Amino acid sequence: MTDDAPELRASDADRERVAEVLRDALAEGRLDMEEFEERLEATYQARTYGELTPITRDLPAPTASPAAVSLGKPPAASGSWGNRIVGGEGTSSWAVAVMSGFQRKGRWTVPRRFNSFAFWGGGEIDLREANFADGEVVINCIAIMGGMSVIVPPGVEVVMRGIGIMGGFDEREHDMSPDPGAPRVVVTGFAFWGGVEVAHKVTKAERQRLKEERRQDRLDRQSARRELHTARHHQRHENRTHRRPDDH
Repeated sequence: MTDDAPELRASDADRERVAEVLRDALAEGRLDMEEFEERLEATYQARTYGELTPITRDLPAPTASPAAVSLGKPPAASGSWGNRIVGGEGTSSWAVAVMSGFQRKGRWTVPRRFNSFAFWGGGEIDLREANFADGEVVINCIAIMGGMSVIVPPGVEVVMRGIGIMGGFDEREHDMSPDPGAPRVVVTGFAFWGGVEVAHKVTKAERQRLKEERRQDRLDRQSARRELHTARHHQRHENRTHRRPDDH
């Protein structure tokens, strides 16, 4: 295994490949039952490549499955940030709401500078599915007795530079550092008796995918517990079968 990116999250397929290496090692006598149980439990609890790598470091890679040890360099996702910084001009460069509202969402290209204005109204600028004309874009928001919401996907760096008078510019806390190569979004402007809020959210499709991953993780844990129970049962049976007569 390699340690190029130990902080990256491991997938269910990664954990299953490590579990297969452990099963082979148990069958070949490289691990005893106690070691197998400990490592298998650690495998299904692992969240990152850095936690998975040590589990099989002292075991040979299976010849039938070279991919089983390539955990350090997962394939690049089709939706990588490099594919979303497209250059050129934006498909929409401004939005206005006067006693009304506006939305910019879905598939669109954010220009290098997007200007928005809301008076007695509100606006939503959703960047979760957007492309970006540059690696750094500016979202300029003017909110007078109104409000605006800027929604960015996790992994995007946000810089707040707005001024609020009897209002405010707020970014909801999030626990993820910026992704390598992700765009930088600078939110600036002015709010008077109003506010501008930045929120980091995943799309509905991504939320559903994460929910399915959690469900699959629960199923994997249940399967691992059943596997451990079966392995212990077989071990006890073998111990009784091979017990010497003078042991009775």
